[in-house]
Amino acid sequence: MPRNIEPLDLGIQIPYHFRCPISLELMQDPVTVCTGQTYDRASIESWVSIGNNTTCPVTRAPLSDFTLIPNHTLRRLIQEWCVANRSNGVERIPTPKQPADPTSVRALLSQASAITGTHVSVRSRAAALRRLRGFARDSDKNRVLIAAHNATEILIKILFSETTSSELASESLALLVMLPITEPNQFVSISSDPGRVEFLTRLLFDSSIETRVNAAALIEIVSTGTKSADLKGMFSISNSESLFEGVLDLLRNPISSRRALKIGIKTLFALCLVKSTRHIAITAGAPEILIDRLAADFDRCDTERALATVELLCRTPEGCAAFGEHALTVPLLVKTILRVSDRATEYAAGALLALCTAEERWREEAAGAGVVVQLLLMVQSECTERAKKKAQKLLKLLRDSWPDYNSFANSDDFGCSSQVVPF
Repeated sequence: MPRNIEPLDLGIQIPYHFRCPISLELMQDPVTVCTGQTYDRASIESWVSIGNNTTCPVTRAPLSDFTLIPNHTLRRLIQEWCVANRSNGVERIPTPKQPADPTSVRALLSQASAITGTHVSVRSRAAALRRLRGFARDSDKNRVLIAAHNATEILIKILFSETTSSELASESLALLVMLPITEPNQFVSISSDPGRVEFLTRLLFDSSIETRVNAAALIEIVSTGTKSADLKGMFSISNSESLFEGVLDLLRNPISSRRALKIGIKTLFALCLVKSTRHIAITAGAPEILIDRLAADFDRCDTERALATVELLCRTPEGCAAFGEHALTVPLLVKTILRVSDRATEYAAGALLALCTAEERWREEAAGAGVVVQLLLMVQSECTERAKKKAQKLLKLLRDSWPDYNSFANSDDFGCSSQVVPF
């Protein structure tokens, strides 16, 4: 093979032995396999994942052992070369974090789940959980590895044990919400147990904002992962007033972090999917908090989820009344149409449709806010068919509030409104 490869866009040549034999790119995390050949970790793992787990790509020799040994010497040489060529635009590769290995994961889970006593202290158990959380934070691969060792069941047992200290509860909860959901039924043991739901609800009012956010995250995971309608209802109704108050407080708090806002709105939306509990969300103050936050600091994804929650709550009479009394509701919904995303447009139109169906004064307010032009643009746009149907129905409701209605009452856009399905 040639000693050098064709020059890259950087205008310099990368030494052959610094390139991965599979990708031909500069190696970021060089590892050596049992045949003695070195590859970039991501490339050799990808090679194995697609079924080539029996042969070495270069030597074609059998891979009797797939242990990947970090090549620290080569990595340091690559880093030194990057530094020496900094003036040519080469950035130094970061020192990679080593992935967790199954043996370490098993040992740490065993230490974390041990019974507190003479030989195992709360501090050592918490330290094991923190170490596992560090692994989970590093990569998706680590999270999958930890979950594969029955970590979810172990962590649930630690979290809800009557003898668990606040430190262990906090650490186990923080790790639990980071792991992928492999078996949704694992969470039935939480949603079907009023005592566990009550414990999670209490954690929503913990002095630590991190614990409160993690508790809300677990509530969202459990509510979403529970398939049985009966269990969903049991989970949401048990201690539901305090539960909604705790979740809404994450959105109400002016010092909420971005993660707190994101988890808060995800959890509120998940809970409001249960029809029987929407009135509790309204009583707890969800309409005012949602509109205030929508007018301030949600990102696009959170805005979509918040608007979907608004539409769900507007499907109840008390929800329409609460949202309609907020001075910003109608102008904000009108302003949102065609401004954020197709989903946001659909949810805003659905909420406006519910409000305008409820009372004429909100139809007049929407017309005064310029909704007619927005709706006409909607039916001509490439937004979803559901959104267009909502817009057509809303145009029909608003026609008596339109100024100069006769000038466009017979337009082609309006002519299709007879085909609208009920909201």
